[in-house]
Amino acid sequence: MGGMTLSQLLQAEETAGIGNSHKAIIMIYMVGAPSHQDMYDLKMQAPAEIRGEFQPIKTNVPGIEICEHMPGMAKIMDKCVPLRSVHGSPSGAHDSFICYTGRTTQRQPKGGWPSLGSTISKLKGPQNQAVPPFVGLAPDAGHPPYGSPGLPGFLGVSHAAFRPSGPARNNMKVTNVKINRLQDRKNLLGQFDAFRREADASGMMSGLDSLSDQALGILTSSKLSEALDLSREDPKIRERYGKGDPKKFGDGAPRNLEHFLMARRLVEAGARVVTLNFGRWDFHSNNFKGLKDTHLPWFDQGLSALIDDIYQRGLDKDVSVVAWGEFGRTPRINQNAGRDHWPRVGGGIIAGGGLKTGQVIGATDRTGGEIADRPIHFGEVLATLYGQMGIDANSMTINDLTGRPQYLVDGHRPMPELI
Repeated sequence: MGGMTLSQLLQAEETAGIGNSHKAIIMIYMVGAPSHQDMYDLKMQAPAEIRGEFQPIKTNVPGIEICEHMPGMAKIMDKCVPLRSVHGSPSGAHDSFICYTGRTTQRQPKGGWPSLGSTISKLKGPQNQAVPPFVGLAPDAGHPPYGSPGLPGFLGVSHAAFRPSGPARNNMKVTNVKINRLQDRKNLLGQFDAFRREADASGMMSGLDSLSDQALGILTSSKLSEALDLSREDPKIRERYGKGDPKKFGDGAPRNLEHFLMARRLVEAGARVVTLNFGRWDFHSNNFKGLKDTHLPWFDQGLSALIDDIYQRGLDKDVSVVAWGEFGRTPRINQNAGRDHWPRVGGGIIAGGGLKTGQVIGATDRTGGEIADRPIHFGEVLATLYGQMGIDANSMTINDLTGRPQYLVDGHRPMPELI
């Protein structure tokens, strides 16, 4: 059965009224893979060498308990869904790729699989010409996959994440150039590049055309720079999110709570997908001290503030939030009080998007090492997120560099429990 074409998608959107709303996704990549059994899936009946040090606390949903060091999330559990049986990572190698694509890095088409953000950029385009459809707040990291915002793959540079970090932020406003003069310069640049475009068979120059249009939109509007300017935010809301620590944690990411707030401001301004990374959860030693002292309190504050804020602002039907890492951690605590890599099962949390929240999906056995009920593949979650954007991941295709149509996920369907 053939896939839906882009024109058919747009026509279906218009009929359904989807184009009149602004759907968006915020994805938090928890760098280095957090221990699921110390956050949303505590195993109090297991032996001490598996159970660990943390105690569960009740949430505002009867029957759902989470870690004692996540009191903020406990108060808003009715707005969330812990995913306790996530799988799909083929090995214990650190890579954000599966979180962003739902696929492994094995047997990729030429150019590589595109991330969720790049795919939505391709299919939906900008909601507002002044705001890129895909924004990556993930700063570079010592281990490159830790700093990836999600790659464009075979979709090319024009659908890569816009990354508003470093000196680039100072270039988002036109200071001493009038708009008509800027347009003249764009036209002149187009004439100089014309013959190169005709000779280029790779598609790179057409991608640069799109980037030029995007850059002009950004420069001729203050909408993006205003979204990134947190001084415009209500001080009480800024205090609710907190600041965290903008410095990188080891070879991982910052624990920057302002990125959570910035993500909300960006989707309000028109971004369709915003990704950010947080911390470094790879605690092979001193797992419980690391979680308690350096990660869980700030993560709890930032994520609970984001989800609660989305609901308070009436964005909960349109904005989906997901937070997860690339795999789980070993059931047995090692001799260094750490947990090692465990690709068999991990966890995550999803919220918003008009989804059916206030429930738990999936379960592991008494040690947290094996899936006992309802396996959840990364691709299922991404299929669900695509569906909330008005895209049927099982019928829509995009052409790779050879012109071959590729489905958005590998046969995984949206999770019926959520929709």
